[in-house]
Amino acid sequence: MTEKKLLTRVKLLLSGPQIFNFQVIDVAGGTGDIAFRLQRRLLSGGKVTVVDINQSMLDVGQERGKKDPKVDMSKLEWVCANAEKLPFEDDSFDLYTISFGIRNCTHVDQVVKEAFRVLKPGGTLAVLEFSAINPLLRPFYNAYSFNVIPVMGQVLAGDYDSYKYLVESIRKFPNQEEFATMIRATGFEMVRYENLTFGICAIHKGVKPYKAKKDAQ
Repeated sequence: MTEKKLLTRVKLLLSGPQIFNFQVIDVAGGTGDIAFRLQRRLLSGGKVTVVDINQSMLDVGQERGKKDPKVDMSKLEWVCANAEKLPFEDDSFDLYTISFGIRNCTHVDQVVKEAFRVLKPGGTLAVLEFSAINPLLRPFYNAYSFNVIPVMGQVLAGDYDSYKYLVESIRKFPNQEEFATMIRATGFEMVRYENLTFGICAIHKGVKPYKAKKDAQ
């Protein structure tokens, strides 16, 4: 449900007269879930560059794409790279998306700076990530997260530690206002966020100004 909401908003961004020229980068998107949907919106000349630090995830995504008749692989490029140091020139992309991946990065602020660098002036940053839930629901959510989710991970996947890490990484990630402040401090304008499901997730967006501040990076 959250991915669909993000995609609805991304489609609006891709609905302008220059849709055919859009260059999109989807970071931490190795399996292709977001990229496959985005490429359907691109006409001739548009491309989605899928970036992931894990080559095996990229391999999975490419195999999925080859087997899906709705996916035009000519509109996709697959690059193994670190989100904190992207191998692209400045001002390369019209849209930067990252879904449920930025909280796993060591230096979140550096990821945002790299997004700012590779986006063209006027380009849009769109981040979908777990966030701080409504304070009224937080005690119940925390109790469920710390006591139930890791146990479910052990029962269903035989992996208690990974699910425990998931919960801890969500807790340590900046809340909505803090993350918005980080995005704004990097140099983005029109920074805003929308809570989904009482704040369990949030979509953050920002636009790189046409005249970027010299000290933004």
